[in-house]
Amino acid sequence: MENRFPGHRDDRRAAARTTRQASEHDRELAMTEMYAECGLLRELAESAGVRLDDTVDSLTALDQLLPRWRDDPQVSQWLGTDAGLYLGTVIRRGVPGARWRLAADGRPLMVLGTGFELDATAIGRDWAEQGAPQLAAVYRAAGDG
Repeated sequence: MENRFPGHRDDRRAAARTTRQASEHDRELAMTEMYAECGLLRELAESAGVRLDDTVDSLTALDQLLPRWRDDPQVSQWLGTDAGLYLGTVIRRGVPGARWRLAADGRPLMVLGTGFELDATAIGRDWAEQGAPQLAAVYRAAGDG
């Protein structure tokens, strides 16, 4: 039997691929918006007079804060997670090709244009608990590729 609609199957595949790409893009945008909230970090920054404006300058200002939160391990952990999500947000907005991706275990990873992945929340927790690595230095390294 002759196919009366040549290319019809290919059109469906292309449409499915486009839909899949659009839903992945929408999911990544939703992740970006959600991760940018960083409530505890924003509260701490505001009380210290630091404006979080999604720039490397705001990361530098965070790096310069006195780490009073280290007295409370629970606060350090939550603050570290927020710091990592904020770091990822700044990278996502400032480094071409950077995007969020969920790891198989649900951890948010920042994927650079080169394909290199950063575990942003682990970096943020290390920053909150130990002061290193500095958030601005991680951003600069991500921008260097």
